[in-house]
Amino acid sequence: MEAERLMVLYGDGSVEAHYAGGSRLLLSPCGCEYLYEAALPAAAHPLRPAESTRQRVAFALSAYRERLLRALDFRNKFSSRPYLPSRIIPPERKQILFSDILEIKWPDPATADVTRCIDNGNVKISSVDGYAHLYLSELQQEFTVEFLCKVSQSSAASLRSSQKNSNYQTGDQYGKSSKNPVAGMSSKQVRIENKKNEHGCAESEYREPTKPKDQKDRNGVPLFYSNCSSEYTWVTQRWSVSSYPEEWKYPLLLALMCYNLHTVKNVMKTCEKNSHTSTEAAVLVDPETHERVSRLPTALPLSCRAPHLHRWTFCDFFQNQDTEKYSCPQLIQVVWCQGIFYRFIHGRTNITEIYPGDDSFFKSEGAFLGNYFVHYAIQKGTKKREEKMYSVNSLPPDVPGNPYSISSVITQATKILQYCYKTKLSLTHNCYLCCWKMVPETDGREMLPVLLHEKVIPSIGRLLVYSDHKVHAAFWDGVTLNMVWDFSSSCSKIQVNEDVGWCKLTTDGVQQLMQISHPGIYERYIRMAIEWCRSLNERNEIAEYTAHSLAEENWSADAELEKIQRFNFLLDNSNILERTSAAKTNPSGITVRKTESGSEPEGISEGYVLEALEKTSKVIQDIESLLAASGR
Repeated sequence: MEAERLMVLYGDGSVEAHYAGGSRLLLSPCGCEYLYEAALPAAAHPLRPAESTRQRVAFALSAYRERLLRALDFRNKFSSRPYLPSRIIPPERKQILFSDILEIKWPDPATADVTRCIDNGNVKISSVDGYAHLYLSELQQEFTVEFLCKVSQSSAASLRSSQKNSNYQTGDQYGKSSKNPVAGMSSKQVRIENKKNEHGCAESEYREPTKPKDQKDRNGVPLFYSNCSSEYTWVTQRWSVSSYPEEWKYPLLLALMCYNLHTVKNVMKTCEKNSHTSTEAAVLVDPETHERVSRLPTALPLSCRAPHLHRWTFCDFFQNQDTEKYSCPQLIQVVWCQGIFYRFIHGRTNITEIYPGDDSFFKSEGAFLGNYFVHYAIQKGTKKREEKMYSVNSLPPDVPGNPYSISSVITQATKILQYCYKTKLSLTHNCYLCCWKMVPETDGREMLPVLLHEKVIPSIGRLLVYSDHKVHAAFWDGVTLNMVWDFSSSCSKIQVNEDVGWCKLTTDGVQQLMQISHPGIYERYIRMAIEWCRSLNERNEIAEYTAHSLAEENWSADAELEKIQRFNFLLDNSNILERTSAAKTNPSGITVRKTESGSEPEGISEGYVLEALEKTSKVIQDIESLLAASGR
């Protein structure tokens, strides 16, 4: 079995794995499909295409299952929602539970014995029911969570489960852990593979009352258990303290308080018991009220609802780092290479983190992003915290005997960071599309940025502002500039490194990535773009974009045809056409008809026709507003 040489998690959620033998594997963002490309022989013709296999993960061949399982573990470790196909998960990693785990309850810091949570500098927080655990590293920069999660279901079963969760949430269940007498049997961890239905669903939804309860399946487990149970597996995730899902906020806060309490106890060993108790209470008490109940992440369904968004092209950045053009540019979130993890957090606050595997940690953020890296480490003997700063332009030489090269690690992180800047500052938005985050009614349009503002300055250029804080400036001399600017604040300073402290210039077809703080000969263009953005900030011309659901808007041609049909119906039944035709046949422009009393004639002129058309138009507008208000 080939070992992994490189594993990458991209911004769209897809995973790319490179193996030592030269083969590659590409996993879809939702995890339900994969593409395996075998390595070409050394004597193969240069034009010979590589043999590839594309299949559903749940029905993968046995030859690829080990690779897929490791790729899925890598994906689930850094993704907010795991994909857990029961068919390829080993039986020893699954267990049977007789109750649904909808939420978990964390301990109360005022009553729990948090001092037992400290283990060799690391902090462990366990939920009351034991279904989830959080581990905070000694450097307090990263934490790991382990929780029980139901394996992936079919789309219909996932929909029923989500409805059940919503009903459970609206009920009187907050802060209460459900007690099921049958659920106690889950601690035995019966290691069986549940009987699956025709959709590959691991949770049995059918029941056959004709079968006796003492009948057993091939594993010796009574069918009564299989028909009312669900398969669960433990999921491990790693998150940065700087960016993590909301459901882990309370246990992380509790872990940080435990660490602070442990530090206070070590410092105040000679204090009296009373003062020690008051200090302990001061550390544990938090001014804000946090919810102790968390809803666990749910697994993605077995089948994808938007398979047309899957990307089946390998991003060749790691094979051609010296080139400027790549086959499929994508934002990079996590990279594993030779035992070293690289994490890149993209957003209004951009952070680069490096975990070399020796319990130390490199970090670059803020004004130092891409220029300086701070190395955090804990001395093994004294347990003191060490911090060293390294400049990218002056890296230390390699030290013989060290498990890794600091210069090589930081250089590699800088190259990936610059590649991410080039991708983020481009006008291609394919990196924002994710199949499992898409709203089905909009086909993913809600994830794409929209144009918020366009400004044309005569004899200078044009400025475009998008909802993802991206700015595109096109000057009349052919120079184009892409940068990121935060329009949410009216700060008058140049926002260097607050979003992306880099910009991309295109001159004569050549793209250049440069820092805003060091513009060089292109200072005029960068300064002009910054002045434009600052003027828009001061005049508040850019409204804060609220991502509304595009499902409320009608994008289909059928709806437009319905509008035309309604208009024609109203027009045919209002006698307007008859009156206008009669007016054309009468040279005087006046038609004579009897009034309701039948005694006096009335003149119908062109103004009457216009008035009728205006009333018809108003009726159509009222109908459209009524349909829009009904949630169409």
